[in-house]
Amino acid sequence: METLTFESINVRASIVPLRRPVVAKVGQFTEWPLILIDVRTKEGIVGRSYLEPYIKDSVKYIAPALHDMATKFKGRAICPADMYREVIGSLHLIGRQGLSVIVAAGLDMALWDALAKSANMPLANLLGGSTGPLRAYNTNGLWLLPLDKLAKEAEELVHEGGFKAIKMRLGREKLRDDIKAIETVRKAVGEDIHLMVDFNQGQTIQEAITRLHGLDDQGMYWFEEPIVFDTYAQSAQLTAEIKTPISIGENIYGPRSFFEAIQANAADLYMPDLMRIGGVTGWMSAAAIAGAANAPLSSHLYPEVSAHLLRASESADWLEYRDWGNPLIQEPFEVKDGMATVPNRVGNGIEWDEPAVKKYQYF
Repeated sequence: METLTFESINVRASIVPLRRPVVAKVGQFTEWPLILIDVRTKEGIVGRSYLEPYIKDSVKYIAPALHDMATKFKGRAICPADMYREVIGSLHLIGRQGLSVIVAAGLDMALWDALAKSANMPLANLLGGSTGPLRAYNTNGLWLLPLDKLAKEAEELVHEGGFKAIKMRLGREKLRDDIKAIETVRKAVGEDIHLMVDFNQGQTIQEAITRLHGLDDQGMYWFEEPIVFDTYAQSAQLTAEIKTPISIGENIYGPRSFFEAIQANAADLYMPDLMRIGGVTGWMSAAAIAGAANAPLSSHLYPEVSAHLLRASESADWLEYRDWGNPLIQEPFEVKDGMATVPNRVGNGIEWDEPAVKKYQYF
């Protein structure tokens, strides 16, 4: 594998329409911003990644920061772990959360893609894993919709890829409304489909204690983020009291905070988000922590890259499948019979559909 030299970065933003609008405690969205990152090396290899910053106005802060961070590495050999350590080490005075970590994560993912392409192997192989199948659940719907719309959408989610597991959102005004939503979805998809539940941090600890006890015998696969994500002591209380597994992790910034959550027994299951955990380098550190703690590890967003990382993670559990980036990708990720197969392509497998990028370009 040849040594690669960082030459330049190209950052673009697109806004894509969502097939099913998001209706959740955290907000409502009909479109979704993506920041496309291309790192070009002196040797002609281009590493690609993207970020999903949720709010399109955040793009105007993240894009310039990516350019600023890339300037720091121009002309240097591409060594993602060294670069990650240097960037994170520089954040001691301002904190290891927020914009800086997001920017570092986007750059890190692109650097690892370039390295894997240089090695002429899939990213999973470069990390010591293999390509192959992962069980996946579909999270492309079942938001806080009217009850009469849930059954049809639940059936659609199962049939989109022969899924054996789907995610729904709860946290309606009354407990009985949540129970009715579960009964409606369960009747539509049958008893053999796993149902994951996400509260999107919408409950106070007092509300969550009452609500989760009231739902604990409904046979849900997990309760995700019932309360504000970083209240680890309160989350640990729920984890100890509730029979249904508690899942958190998508909002945890960096491996150190991830370790703190593990130490606090804040959940039964964890699902890091690449944008917040610190890209590939941050994920692999968190995966080692989860493996040592025997904590099942699933993904959040970024299925193209996350699949490679799960194949190289000791305690890999579920791949979250969400298709919001598909309109911009040449060969979108596929799920068949509920299994996502990491493609045997070099790098992370992401190549842009340039006409689509132009069509949805934000800047």
